[in-house]
Amino acid sequence: MSNGNSGSSNKGVMTQKGRDALNRFKMESASELGVDLSQGYNGDLTSREAGSIGGRMVQKMINSYKMQ
Repeated sequence: MSNGNSGSSNKGVMTQKGRDALNRFKMESASELGVDLSQGYNGDLTSREAGSIGGRMVQKMINSYKMQ
């Protein structure tokens, strides 16, 4: 059954430049919150710490959108 795509899809594709920018944004947000985030594995973070980083990122994205 066809899904309307004619071959390939870019859905879910992220460039290295995009990954690097997102990682810098995550590290910046963690730093602002005082969460010790390291490059690579961060499985020792609590759910609260990890959630606060994601929440800060979303908050900053919303504020940036409102400023435009």
